[in-house]
Amino acid sequence: MAKVAKRVAKSREGLDRNKAYSLGEAIKLLKERSTVKFDETIEVSLNLGVDPRHADQMVRGVVNLPNGTGRTVRVAVFARGAKADEARAAGADVVGAEDLVETVQKGEINFDRCIATPDLMPLVGRLGKVLGPRGMMPNPKVGTVTMDVAGAVKASKGGAVEFRVEKAGIIHAGVGKVSFDVAALEENVRALADAVNKAKPSGAKGVYMKKISVSSTMGPGLKVDLASLGAV
Repeated sequence: MAKVAKRVAKSREGLDRNKAYSLGEAIKLLKERSTVKFDETIEVSLNLGVDPRHADQMVRGVVNLPNGTGRTVRVAVFARGAKADEARAAGADVVGAEDLVETVQKGEINFDRCIATPDLMPLVGRLGKVLGPRGMMPNPKVGTVTMDVAGAVKASKGGAVEFRVEKAGIIHAGVGKVSFDVAALEENVRALADAVNKAKPSGAKGVYMKKISVSSTMGPGLKVDLASLGAV
């Protein structure tokens, strides 16, 4: 049996692994138990009653967290001419067309989020094998294929988070940092849960949102009482 590290054991002291805590209580406990020397990310896991192997049960979307994510996001934009200028003015870190495609094909991916204008998607499509597995391929459903590149860049920099259900029917997303106050983190979690609810697919049957838990990067995972999310 693997030995549990002292730090991990201490972070679990006094916690009931079977209890569903209120959202505010769970977040407060995670903040109190953070002892590492960096600002941990608060992560949410949503267990949904869907089978994403079926196209009509895929859950995907984007949410603008009201209090941001607390992390610096590097944004790349595939655009030409005036739209490229708009992207740069909005704060895009990398802007280009054929030159940027060539850079990415070489394996140089110096960004976290990718945006493209519709006219460049045939070009960007060549990067499917590179960007697809990383979840970075531009997609109109999440607002990353758009003519409003300035708006998309600002949203990405300001706290836009993409979510997509995994094979097991679970959505994972970071919703802020341990340094955020409890109220800000609660608001971000509720915004994510609301966006996932609104993205409920037509093929979903029975209970849609089954379980939710929160955790920190190095801390324990805590079950959350769904009723404490209010609108959920």
